[in-house]
Amino acid sequence: MALRFLKPVRGRARKAGTPPGTLPEGLPEAGEVSIRLIAYSHEKLAERELPPEGIRGTRPQEGVLWLDIIGHDRRTLAACGEAFGLHPLLLEDIATPGQRPKLEDYGDFLFLVLSMLKVGQEDEVEEEQVSFVLGPSWLISVQEREGDVFEPVRERIRAGKGRIRGEGADYLLYSLVDAVVDGYFLVLESLGEGLEGLEEEVLGAPVPETAAGIHRLKRELLFVRKGVWPLRETIGGLLRLESPLISNDTRPFLRDVYDHTIQVIDTVETLRDMVTGLLDIYLTSVSNRMNEVMKVLTVIATLFMPLTFIAGIYGMNFQYMPELSWRWGYFGVLGLMALLALGMLVYFRRKRWL
Repeated sequence: MALRFLKPVRGRARKAGTPPGTLPEGLPEAGEVSIRLIAYSHEKLAERELPPEGIRGTRPQEGVLWLDIIGHDRRTLAACGEAFGLHPLLLEDIATPGQRPKLEDYGDFLFLVLSMLKVGQEDEVEEEQVSFVLGPSWLISVQEREGDVFEPVRERIRAGKGRIRGEGADYLLYSLVDAVVDGYFLVLESLGEGLEGLEEEVLGAPVPETAAGIHRLKRELLFVRKGVWPLRETIGGLLRLESPLISNDTRPFLRDVYDHTIQVIDTVETLRDMVTGLLDIYLTSVSNRMNEVMKVLTVIATLFMPLTFIAGIYGMNFQYMPELSWRWGYFGVLGLMALLALGMLVYFRRKRWL
């Protein structure tokens, strides 16, 4: 599995000195935005695509209205702000990606920002900001691009499965937040598979690319950790918030999401510890391989030291060296060298150096 380093998304720059609530520069006046309106109750369901101008006047008389927006431009955000009375600072945060997960209470509505992680093509992990605005009977969700983890929730609404059609907008918010948290489990599962592959490489025949993969995985886990820790604070704040927009029937489900968030954090910390240990194993394995190589070279050098000494003596060619005139001197010296080398090998083996 190919693991790639996640680069934080930079927010659109806002010109210095502009008043608060000013939409950032670089935000197009009009762009490709998908706006899906899903209005439902226990008995009825209506779903249709809307143009930005169609956002005005869409508040339901009964049931729940979900305005599912993918992408954003000035025209769409302006229409949302006008139709639902959204604060300019809220619109600015929606238009500025890279926000830290947070929860803000505006009285008549709640504003929630989360980081949504998912596994894209080629097992690449993608990060995206998703914003929620919860009202008494409506919910606005704004994403950056197509492709999300919300499709199972849409299918449950269309099929009328579960209790979602009989609950309010706060339960819809819980369902979407739960889908975001479940997406973290899928990402961690993908990273865990990558960790298993690296373990096999480390325990087998590690190469320099293995160390690069370990460092890349470690940085990805750090990126996930930076997203999940404020996610816990945000969901915890939503659970503790005393607001009429969150019913008592929904709070047990929010506690369940909070528990899932704690589980994600524990899994992230466990994977980080495993990656750190894997890096130690890699360094130890490389060191052991180097030690084995050095041991073999040391044994070879040790064997040849006395042999080189003997060959050096008889290579001096002095005139009065009696062994030079022996008939079997050459073969005797070779035999002495062989016995000496064999004796040293036996000694090394008894010492368990080989």
